[in-house]
Parts: sequence; C-alpha cells; structure tokens
Amino acid sequence: MDCGIFTSKSVLLFLSLVFCAAGAALAYIGTYVIHSYINFNSFIQDKYALVPAAITIGISVVMFVIGLVGCCSTLRESKCGLCFFFLVIMMMFAAEVTALVFSSIYQGKISGDLQRSMNESFSMYDGQGTESKGVDYLQTQLQCCGVNYFTSWSNTTWSSSQNNTVPLSCCKNSITQCTGRMDQPNLLNVMGCELKLKSLIEDVWGYATLVIQGFAIVKFFGMTSVCVITCRSGNRRRGYQPLFA
Repeated sequence: MDCGIFTSKSVLLFLSLVFCAAGAALAYIGTYVIHSYINFNSFIQDKYALVPAAITIGISVVMFVIGLVGCCSTLRESKCGLCFFFLVIMMMFAAEVTALVFSSIYQGKISGDLQRSMNESFSMYDGQGTESKGVDYLQTQLQCCGVNYFTSWSNTTWSSSQNNTVPLSCCKNSITQCTGRMDQPNLLNVMGCELKLKSLIEDVWGYATLVIQGFAIVKFFGMTSVCVITCRSGNRRRGYQPLFA
C-alpha cells in the first residue's frame, strides 16, 4: 500500500476517535463555564458571556457525530463521506475561531462590567433577598469580602444599619466566634471579591481557550489527511486499498 495513503488513513482513523473523545471534553468545558456563570450571574450581567460556552457545547455534539462519520467513511473508503468529513471539519474550525474571538472580546470587557454589577449587588444587600444570597455565596466560595476590600462594606446601607459590621459570609471558615465586626480584621477574609472573581473567570476562559486551540490544530491535520487521501486516490482506478491489506 502507498505509504502516504496508509499514513493518512491511519491518521484519519486516529483523529476520528480523537474527535469523539474531544466532543466529550468540550461538552464538559462548556457545561463547566455555564455552571460558573449561573453561580455568579448576579455579578455578570452581560448575557453574551454565555455565547462562547454555547458554541463550545454545540461543537462538542457535532464533533462526536463527525468522529463516527469519519471513522466509517475511512473504513468504507467512501470518497463522498471523506469530502463531507472535510467540509464539516472546516466549518467546525471556523466555529472554534469564532468562539476564541468572542472570548477575547468578552475578556476585554470583564473588568468594567464586574465592577458596575458588583457595586449594584452589594449596595442592595439586605441579608435576605436573592441578590443577598448571591453575595453571600460569592463571599463564601471565593473567601472574599466586599467589592475591592472588606472596608468597602462601610459605604453600604447594610453596614450602617448593622453597627458598622459586614455579613457573616465574610468570616473565615475556621473561625466560629466571628461577628462581622470591621475592627476585627483577623477574623475576616479581607480581600475584595472583584479581583478574585475576575481571576477565576479569566482562568476558566484561559483553560477553555487552550483546549479549543488544541482541537483546532487537530482539525487542521485532519483536513490535511483528507486532502492527501482524496488527491492520491483520484489517480487510482480502484480507489483506496483496505487499511488492513
């Protein structure tokens, strides 16, 4: 068997399996991003933040299906199937580039959006409402207090009405005698939540971006292999030789 054909078919079979596994991985990444957004949606008001995650999940479904198509087309030596495989891979490649562009645009807007929405949410804190539960969840999970620093609470209605204290969600987890008094900073998580949430979101998107870039490179090799097989087999009367021949 021609070395180029054998190698390309082997690469396509391998990549078809990789696409199936990659589909599962991208589905996990997209779901994780959406889950993170839901947890902190009180502070991230820009709904377009979900666009990259939605695109990623859509890509994951397509990747799994196309992985099966690519595997079957390669084993059955179907030229039409491989051409279809190439076109779909190319469209997925374009979709991933789009997701990367949206991600870059959103990361550039994140600082201003976070500061505005967090200031609004913290100023509305009353210890009972939905906004308040979101603030408590944020401070507990990220071990932070206030927007910029724990003293940021001194500018809120809550602190004024509660004898200059902060919510108990600002207390360190290992300390039970904490009452939220600002004059006892050793009992509180003193770092602000804006910086921590921004760092968390950037880490999530950074990880997702690296994964998407890696899969884009895999797709490039897949398209190259389809071109090699299609061009080589076009000059042969009987098309592909079986991989196991």
